[in-house]
Amino acid sequence: MTDSPDSNPWRGFASDNYAGVHPEVMEAIARANTGHQVAYGDDELTARLQEFARKEFGPRAEIFPVFNGTGANVVALQALTERWESVVCPATAHISADEGGAPEVMAGLKLWTVPTPDGKLTPALLDTEAWGFGFVHRSQPGVMSITQTSEYGTAYAREELQALADHAHELGLHVHVDGARLANAAATLGCTLAEAANGADIISLGGTKNGGMISEAVVVVNPDAARGVDFLRKTSMQLSSKMRFISAQLLALFDGDLWHRNAMHANAMAQLLAERVGAIGGVTITQVVQANAVFATLPADVTSRLQAEHRFYTWNEATGEVRWMCSWDTTADDIETFAASVAAQMSG
Repeated sequence: MTDSPDSNPWRGFASDNYAGVHPEVMEAIARANTGHQVAYGDDELTARLQEFARKEFGPRAEIFPVFNGTGANVVALQALTERWESVVCPATAHISADEGGAPEVMAGLKLWTVPTPDGKLTPALLDTEAWGFGFVHRSQPGVMSITQTSEYGTAYAREELQALADHAHELGLHVHVDGARLANAAATLGCTLAEAANGADIISLGGTKNGGMISEAVVVVNPDAARGVDFLRKTSMQLSSKMRFISAQLLALFDGDLWHRNAMHANAMAQLLAERVGAIGGVTITQVVQANAVFATLPADVTSRLQAEHRFYTWNEATGEVRWMCSWDTTADDIETFAASVAAQMSG
């Protein structure tokens, strides 16, 4: 007889998606599970979510709950582009490296990818691919997509992101912010969610990595730039019939301070992890720790032995760089246990 999934709990640093659902989000789902509500978003909770979006992101903002982050990105990018247009993004962007080609397959988009040292674009880096406007033989850049925080866990400062967005707009590009970890960015920057996405025309707002179950959305900040999101959500198979249960999660996370509490905790745990593991000889922290991710290099044989005990991913097979993610439920004990394992393996 095998153990049930909850009879042998374990902890890992592979992904903030590994963590469970925050109890307050679970309670919100249970409260929503009463009586009947109109389907496909015409329910009371989704109406409340629209009020939140306008309050947080501006009076013209609209929010569209979806099933997952890949779906949010695909719908958002389609809404910003014509059929002949393409997207400029960092080479490490989730839309390029981790979505199984969904933007290309589902949306038919060309991605112009830019190598970056820290996962972030700059105006100068954007210019390396945002060119050839009017040249019929080159897919026309139409959108700049950045991730806040980046796939390296680095955060764009508010002024930095605004300057980058202004430069993109001057080039005639729309701006998409992949906000799968926007809460972590806002927490580390000490600002609102909207301020952490300064200059965005459209945002993929993520809650699943910050304590939700299925809590993702497309936020249209500039309706003049994004068209047909309601139709694209349906054709992209992202329209939930029982949308109230997604809206309930988003409200529980974002229409209050739960997002901030969870993100602050995850960020603090990453700082503690970097401090503990970075002090071990032979371990090098490779990126500044600004959110809930720690990147490091260590000997390949040590990595293999550690992965037999603890779940985490090798980020770059060529360099041996690994990624350790902290979550809303990561504890100091988790970190001390892991750091002790690293120290033991390094000295073994």
